[in-house]
Amino acid sequence: MTKEKIYLANIPVIVWGEQSAKAYLFVHGKMSSKESAEAFAEAAAAKGYQTISFDLPEHGERIADSAYKCNLANGISDLTQVGDFVFGKWKTVSLFACSLGAYFSLQAYRERHFENCLFQSPIVDMEYLIRQMFFWFNITEEQLQKEEEIPTPVDTLSWPFINMLKNIRLINGRFRRTYCTVQKTTFKAVK
Repeated sequence: MTKEKIYLANIPVIVWGEQSAKAYLFVHGKMSSKESAEAFAEAAAAKGYQTISFDLPEHGERIADSAYKCNLANGISDLTQVGDFVFGKWKTVSLFACSLGAYFSLQAYRERHFENCLFQSPIVDMEYLIRQMFFWFNITEEQLQKEEEIPTPVDTLSWPFINMLKNIRLINGRFRRTYCTVQKTTFKAVK
């Protein structure tokens, strides 16, 4: 299988497979990298698809760049840039996303239309996961607010990140939980 490495600004990307009008955008999860797409890319190539994978911030080739954090804002920015590239080059685009990559995809691609969407262990409610981490590690919201960041065995909890999540869900002055579903291969927020 062919494998072409390119860069979109500072984002390392691999384009897997023979040239095709169909592609899968592969968004890896936490503690992974663009190379984790290889087995998926082989299966997709057998069906006539190319696969495009890339390193999220602080992952793969970008692991040493701690100035550009793997957070929601940077994740959405990178996914938007990669999505623009993929939708501009391939006629038919599908999505495979795992864990944190699925969460970023649900946020970044709300208005994108995919032929297929495949999710592996998706995080669909990040705020719930963070609240569980508070419980697991005996951390309070007040404590996190005071300290700004608290490392845990799972990940570092960040006060600015939690505030960003709250602001995303604050609609018309009321707090409403939104659930994302895939409907007719288009992301749609259900309230």
